[in-house]
Amino acid sequence: MSASAMVDAQRLSLMLNELRLPAIKHMWADFAARADKEGWPAGRFLSVLAEHELAERALRRRERHMAEAHLPAGKTLDSFAFEDVPMISKAQVMALCAGDSWLEQGANLILFGPPGGGKTHLAAGIGLALVENGWRVLFARTSDLVQRLQVARRELALESAIARLDKYHLLILDDFAYVTRDQAETSVLFELISARYERRSMLITANQPFGEWNRIFPDPAMTLAAVDRLVHHATIFEMNVESYRRRVAQRKRAGAGRPG
Repeated sequence: MSASAMVDAQRLSLMLNELRLPAIKHMWADFAARADKEGWPAGRFLSVLAEHELAERALRRRERHMAEAHLPAGKTLDSFAFEDVPMISKAQVMALCAGDSWLEQGANLILFGPPGGGKTHLAAGIGLALVENGWRVLFARTSDLVQRLQVARRELALESAIARLDKYHLLILDDFAYVTRDQAETSVLFELISARYERRSMLITANQPFGEWNRIFPDPAMTLAAVDRLVHHATIFEMNVESYRRRVAQRKRAGAGRPG
């Protein structure tokens, strides 16, 4: 490479840094050599570089969204035993994973069932699929998120804390019914539900049906208002099966005992 070509390459590298085009910066020289060798027109050369830059951006964005989602490891739809939860339609779940039919409308998804029934696994699997499809998701234990919102309230920053959650198309609240029946906790939880109503979606897993939510919200009017907002645009799955975890463990033990 001549001295002038080296200077041009260095200037181009600096400009691509300034323009924040890292993929093009790393691959333009290889594609330029290929374009010279194969006689590509300028339009094709630029198109290929732009295509690779967009693909790399999409990959980096997906990686960022995956990291911020805080989804529990290993809980995917591929590893979810749909055959053990016959009341759940796999086709319906897969349709929900596209997201555009309900997340754009701020609709909700509610999973009811006893402990060990697979609610958390299914919720996390749906969340993972949505992230892979370009949506932003946050998974949190309800009690943990409520504690963070309480801290924000004490610091007079509750409104801004709830507003920051708006960047997530879906907020997954796991173990909803484990919030203690405390006026301060249920108050911030109700404010979160009200703030997201018809704007941003929520996925809730809960052991108790709505009729027992008076154990969560101490005020009957608040209970009714919370249920009304969550159910208004919601898909509800009732997973009334024996412990999913127990069945999986039994299958593993049975498999370990089989002769080779």
